[in-house]
Amino acid sequence: MFSFQSKKIYLFMFLGIQLVVIALFSREAYKKSVTYFIHILRKDNASIPTGRNQTSTAVVANGGDVYANLSRLSKAHSQGENLTYCPKTSPLIVGRINVRIHSNFTMQEVQRKNPLVVRGGRYRPPDCEARHRTAIIIPYRDREHHLKVLLYFLHPFLQRQQLNYGFYVIHQAGNYTFNRAKLMNVGFREAMKEEDWDCLFFHDVDLIPEDDRNTYMCDTNPKHAAIAMDKFGYKLPYKMYFGGVSALSPLHYLKMNGFPNNYWGWGGEDDDIGVRVSLAGMSISRPSLKVGRYKMIKHKLDKGNDVNPKRFNMLAKTRQTWKQDGMNTVEYRVISREYHPLYTNITVDIGTEAGLPPPPPPPPKAAAMSATQKV
Repeated sequence: MFSFQSKKIYLFMFLGIQLVVIALFSREAYKKSVTYFIHILRKDNASIPTGRNQTSTAVVANGGDVYANLSRLSKAHSQGENLTYCPKTSPLIVGRINVRIHSNFTMQEVQRKNPLVVRGGRYRPPDCEARHRTAIIIPYRDREHHLKVLLYFLHPFLQRQQLNYGFYVIHQAGNYTFNRAKLMNVGFREAMKEEDWDCLFFHDVDLIPEDDRNTYMCDTNPKHAAIAMDKFGYKLPYKMYFGGVSALSPLHYLKMNGFPNNYWGWGGEDDDIGVRVSLAGMSISRPSLKVGRYKMIKHKLDKGNDVNPKRFNMLAKTRQTWKQDGMNTVEYRVISREYHPLYTNITVDIGTEAGLPPPPPPPPKAAAMSATQKV
């Protein structure tokens, strides 16, 4: 049997423990720990659909499902022409998203998660009139794995910003050395044929934005959006760097004569473009390091995209060549234009360093029919 004195001691000990627990719960650090623990429990429900094989990559957000805010959107577009303009700052923007690599999924699953995206990868807000029309231009060849990841993430990212947007994948045909800048020239011309876009974002397929306050709309000057990539330690590597993700209005593009067409292989074209901005009397606009963050999907150097050994000699001549090499001299041939559910694919022949070859002869039947018509 416990004595009365012993009971009092145990009672005080019990009350003391309770006070300690209450004090711990009141501490800010403990609150954060509890919040983090709850987030960990919820994270499984926030991830994208996965398949049995864990071979390809997808993107999920440590801070929550990248599609979470889109549940607030209407499921269908409002009828009529009396929509008010969307707010200048979208209420759907959430800020930082800690991107990590996850597991297997299909393009069809991405399509199901974006029910308001229509044929060709086009989208407009369902319940307000977008203030900005942005085309996403992706120079591309043999990167289906990366394209799927980018589309999974970038579609909801842009929807949060309440943009009218479209995706254009500019696919270089053949096996000749890759030419990123020339493909971007093609993308500008082909996208502007379809709609009067007021902003064009030229976007590497392997870069995923990490903060939706990094708005995909143009500024007064050409914008370099990918200012802080993880591969550079989230810092700008040098002042004139203009690589990864950049944005131009049609007026910016015309003033700087577009992009160079003669950079075959990896390297040099970004710096040439940065110099063109300056030579055209413009400056580079950038978001803050905190907002302009991007994560790169790791990969080996692509076949057919070896380092360009001529890049430094070419850069030294940009001041003399920028008005003669650009949008006014780009030559290409459209092979096909395909409207997929999540993007428009434009396959093009951009030739080689020797130029664009003559078009292939028509099939015999077509040639015979043409001759008959002339007679």
